[in-house]
Amino acid sequence: MKSEKFASAQDWYQRGNEYRKQSQWHEAINCYIKAIELDPESPAVEAKQMLDDIMAFYCKDMYNP
Repeated sequence: MKSEKFASAQDWYQRGNEYRKQSQWHEAINCYIKAIELDPESPAVEAKQMLDDIMAFYCKDMYNP
């Protein structure tokens, strides 16, 4: 992969997808944020929203009464 300094929005989006496939949610979100900073029209916007929704739905208290 390209150096982070020169990575494009598409590179960050793809990197986020790889992290998402490995269930590394926070790393994926960070990559999507970088992609969105570089290109507000990036598909990372929708991908990040999806992960935000998943993270908001997950509530540890429900599993530890």
